[in-house]
Amino acid sequence: MPDAGAALSLFFRSGVALCFIGHGAYGIITKAGWLPYFAVAGIGEPLAWQLMPWVGAMDIAIGFLAFVWPCRALFAWAAAWAVWTALLRPLAGQGWSEFFERAGNYGVPLAALVALGLAGGWFARLPEGWPAPAGDTRHRLAWTLRLTTVVLLLGHAGCALLLEKAALAKHYAVLGPGDPGAVMLAVGWFEVALATLVLVRPVPALLVFVAVWKLGTESLFLTSGAPAPFFEVVERGGSYLAPLALAWLAIRFPAPSSVSLAAHPA
Repeated sequence: MPDAGAALSLFFRSGVALCFIGHGAYGIITKAGWLPYFAVAGIGEPLAWQLMPWVGAMDIAIGFLAFVWPCRALFAWAAAWAVWTALLRPLAGQGWSEFFERAGNYGVPLAALVALGLAGGWFARLPEGWPAPAGDTRHRLAWTLRLTTVVLLLGHAGCALLLEKAALAKHYAVLGPGDPGAVMLAVGWFEVALATLVLVRPVPALLVFVAVWKLGTESLFLTSGAPAPFFEVVERGGSYLAPLALAWLAIRFPAPSSVSLAAHPA
């Protein structure tokens, strides 16, 4: 079986890389949907269009650095920047569900910091094989990944149930001739149930299903007619890798303390 630390390193670096490269691509090609977010910071349209490629280039650089020069400072920046860009959604009047839906974007770099600890060089390049998490660190890491997965599922469910993302109805219209709104609500309640199961009993099979489910639902962007929809799927890499990393932890360390609600390692 692969080394636990090396596997987690790959999960976390991949999650950050996918998120930032996917997000950055929209900055490079420019995206009208970003204009309200610049407006939150008081930046008008002419300047916003000029700044988008620079923001995109910065994001893509962070994505590549996650593999070329992973370090604590990079993961801290990735977590903070992902929180800020997710927070811009409710600040722009798009509802809080959009913020929580993006928990994978900031939860994965946060999990990397939990796994690494805050003590040590912040800018030193981390080795390929990270120390395997043990004891309290493994417990905190499992909870970080579990809550990340629960929150992103509830956030996506909220987008449907609270009608805070009208585009979802268009996504679900490809699934059949029925009422897309009814399908959207059914999917929302299903994701609430999934989130509850992950919170109560995050067994590996369930977590793998969640990862596949997220990849499938986000892949509906490919049918949306939006510009460059592939990058929407890529940008949400943390939503797939957070449950997969937790599944790996549960398989690699099957003791109840690694994933249970009540137990705590001695």
